[in-house]
Amino acid sequence: MASPKSRPRDGYPGRALSLTLAIMVALVGIMIGTGHTTPRLGIDLAGGTSVTLKATSSDKNAINPANMAIASEIMSQRVNGTGVTESTTQVQGSDEIVVNVPKGTSSTELATELAQTAKLYFRPVLAEQQQIDASALPKSSPSASSNGGAKPSGAASPSASSSEKPKASAPGASASPSASKTQGDALSQDLKAGSSASAHPSASTSAKASAAATGTAKAAATPSAAPTSGTVSGQTAGTVPAALQSEFNAIDCTTKHGRDVAQVTANRAKETDQVVSCSSDATSNTWTKYALDKVAVDGTSISKAQSNLSTQTGQWEVDLSFNSHGAGQFANITGQLTKNQPPANEFAIQLDGLVQSSPSVNEAITGGQATISGSFDQASASQLANVLSYGSLPLDFQTQEVVTVSPELGGSQLDAGLIAGLIGLILVVVYSLVYYRGLGLVAVASLLVSAILTWSLMSLLGGAIGFALNLPAVCGAIVAIGITADSFVVYFERVRDELREGATLRPAVRNAWPRARRTILVSDFVSFLAAAVLYFFTVGKVQGFAFTLGLTTLLDLVVVFLFTKPLMTLLARRKFFNSGHPWSGLSPERLGVRNPLRDSRNSRRPVPTAGKEA
Repeated sequence: MASPKSRPRDGYPGRALSLTLAIMVALVGIMIGTGHTTPRLGIDLAGGTSVTLKATSSDKNAINPANMAIASEIMSQRVNGTGVTESTTQVQGSDEIVVNVPKGTSSTELATELAQTAKLYFRPVLAEQQQIDASALPKSSPSASSNGGAKPSGAASPSASSSEKPKASAPGASASPSASKTQGDALSQDLKAGSSASAHPSASTSAKASAAATGTAKAAATPSAAPTSGTVSGQTAGTVPAALQSEFNAIDCTTKHGRDVAQVTANRAKETDQVVSCSSDATSNTWTKYALDKVAVDGTSISKAQSNLSTQTGQWEVDLSFNSHGAGQFANITGQLTKNQPPANEFAIQLDGLVQSSPSVNEAITGGQATISGSFDQASASQLANVLSYGSLPLDFQTQEVVTVSPELGGSQLDAGLIAGLIGLILVVVYSLVYYRGLGLVAVASLLVSAILTWSLMSLLGGAIGFALNLPAVCGAIVAIGITADSFVVYFERVRDELREGATLRPAVRNAWPRARRTILVSDFVSFLAAAVLYFFTVGKVQGFAFTLGLTTLLDLVVVFLFTKPLMTLLARRKFFNSGHPWSGLSPERLGVRNPLRDSRNSRRPVPTAGKEA
């Protein structure tokens, strides 16, 4: 029986080289496939967008240096929340903040995200009213108006109401079939009981039952109290306190002015106040107006917010995790809502004065998890999660100005930096070829592999996390050339030391690696530690230098372990290097290796003494 083949003492260098090649091909392929073929440049090199925001508050004393500093820090975290975007935030004057973001960021989305105060509340719904923008309806269809109008006193059955609003069920169960069919086959459920609460914006703005369940709710608005011309309003379901009734009747959510009034009023209200609010968006020209109770759960109780692609609905959603206090409040309010009839069994998720969604509940939800799902795309879900992750702004802000800024340094300075890096690279290559000769080709090939990996990753990170290459980052890449070259020098010199001690090339390459590896690991660890300290304890452009330095240091380890060492192992088997050719960089004469026979002859020669010389 043949014994299994033992592993070669030199290992399998071909496998490591194949893995390196596969990594490079994959990165370049992804780079070309995604269209991110060049690194994203920072604002100092390529220009960008400048947004000026003005602080507003009903309390003039609230606009103070402390609150402005907090707001500036939160805005900086928001725009840098998905990566190293090299944005800068600066307080200007006593009530303005200027934010500069590199080219490639949508100015409209940026202004919206920065000005969003991120005041998130969970409020029980007292009543809701459907409002249709009649101006957007086809003029040739007068029946459309009547269909959405106020209905007579004949109330719909409770089942009709429940079929229009998805409900929570037992843990692991889905919404009722009628609810799922009404909302569309794409949604399997809107509120996940037991583990999460899910709400779809379309659910909050979709057609609701026009009357309450018999004996449990009353109409809060009559046809005579309908909004102004241009809208057709459905009848209200629910009970609205008398103090809130007139305000509820006066708000018209189909107009921007009406929504703005409701939003401003809701933002200025206290958490213990009852408010009127509008849905955040319309479905089929239909808006929903809400009468909401006092805040049941505050957004500050959220410990984490993250955007995800739902495996059930195939839509983007925002997952929320509450802290222990918020989880208890959430379980308590959902438990209370189960005792009510629609729409009083709903809670509204209100963000900055507008209702994002209003799911209904039929049993208490524990576990401290909630999910806001609906008409999100990846960008809007990420934006909402990013805003919620860093908390509410202490002040309200209005966008004063959004302008495009030109590069601070210009193309000539960028060219000068690139030329400096090219000169440094050429000098390293020339020195390697002159001093190490054949081994210098190994260094050049390793630098080329490192350059391909660095360029590919920087290009992909620009599209994935918004990494922007500013001038300090370019300096970090130039410094990385020396770090990478230093690793080659350490390994080459260890091999030469083994040859000076009388070993042949193949054992020298193998025996030199453990000692060289330790030195390289320690050296790169120190460099990476310095980069990490700079990244976490500095802000602005210095972070770009630290990020690039840390990235290239990690790539240096990849190149040395997966390319340089295996390549040296293969070359040691070639006669050109193994025989000590003068141009290999490993010739005995250049290394000062002594000939043992010549040394023994020299030892027999008499050594003259001082007396004989005299």
